[in-house]
Amino acid sequence: MKIESHLAQIGSIKEPVTGAVSFPIYQSTAFRHPQLGQSTGFDYARTKSPTRSVLEEAAAKLESGDAGFACSSGMAALQTIFALFSQGDHLIVSLDLYGGTYRLLERIMSRFGVTASYVDTNDLDGINELYQPNTKAVLIETPTNPLMMITDIERVASWAKAKGLLTIVDNTLLTPFFQRPIELGADIVIHSATKYLGGHNDVLAGLIVTKGKELSEQMAFLHNSIGAVLGPQDSWLLMRGMKTLALRMERHQYNATKISEYLQTHPAVEEVYYPALPHHPNYDIQNKQSSGNTGIFSFRLKDARYIEPILRHVKLIAFAESLGGVESLMTYPAVQTHADIPEEIRRQIGVDDRLLRFSVGIEHVDDLIGDLEQALAAAKQEIGEE
Repeated sequence: MKIESHLAQIGSIKEPVTGAVSFPIYQSTAFRHPQLGQSTGFDYARTKSPTRSVLEEAAAKLESGDAGFACSSGMAALQTIFALFSQGDHLIVSLDLYGGTYRLLERIMSRFGVTASYVDTNDLDGINELYQPNTKAVLIETPTNPLMMITDIERVASWAKAKGLLTIVDNTLLTPFFQRPIELGADIVIHSATKYLGGHNDVLAGLIVTKGKELSEQMAFLHNSIGAVLGPQDSWLLMRGMKTLALRMERHQYNATKISEYLQTHPAVEEVYYPALPHHPNYDIQNKQSSGNTGIFSFRLKDARYIEPILRHVKLIAFAESLGGVESLMTYPAVQTHADIPEEIRRQIGVDDRLLRFSVGIEHVDDLIGDLEQALAAAKQEIGEE
């Protein structure tokens, strides 16, 4: 079957007793044993839960992996992955990085002796220069958040494999509908499932998918031992959201492409960062390894004075953190999602006081462009620009 069919059918044939098309929410944390030494396969909900298991199986299939693990948030999923590493281990990490990932590495994992070096992960020479005898993995965001930098996954994964390193890819922004990193050589895929997979700004979740028996067994041990697992109701909500992923991603992509093209021509806008635009420096790599584009992009204004009035005047678009939901959200990375990254690093990569990030929803594209147009016009009038 095509991926659209797999998505729509998540959990639909997993309940043999009643034939429920929507897989039930099993709220129980404990499960009876038929007799001493026997189990139904479910003993305690932290280790394995019926509703969560259906979600995890679906995630593994969609990402072409061997095992899936549903966590209580994207950051919980990342922490579970980082538990693979020990004191003295070193990671090579994408330079343009989500602020929460940077915070976890630099303010928490560093206390346990795990260090990280940051580089444009599409620069193989740069990666090679950072390699150390204690390097254990490469962590890639592609596209990155918020500057939409693209990494050639297959190329980096091949290099990492030759060095005996793990390749971990954050696939939050493209989802398995548009990109499947394990098929390109990655060992682990991570999602903040709160975003496009859930898709409705109503569930907090993270997903991990692993390839290989030994790695999957390690992750299962960590998932159970750390215990940051997803509850049954949130597992059900996530499955419900994923059923419409194909339709939503197509609409997100369409809207984001149209709006980014509009903003490219606006006199107040200096630069638009979106991999679907032909001028993007990694346009060809994106088209090679992905079948489509995300619904999020960033744009830099010519004058920082535009920022505050734009955020105050948008009406249909909400000034809010997060991304990937059906509702359009606009974020100011410098003071929201990337505030934990030191200012000198933010400026080095381009996350400055003129950058806005736009998570484009599934509203009518003309209404979204109209909202941007009136907000930009109001901002122009307020700052007295001719």
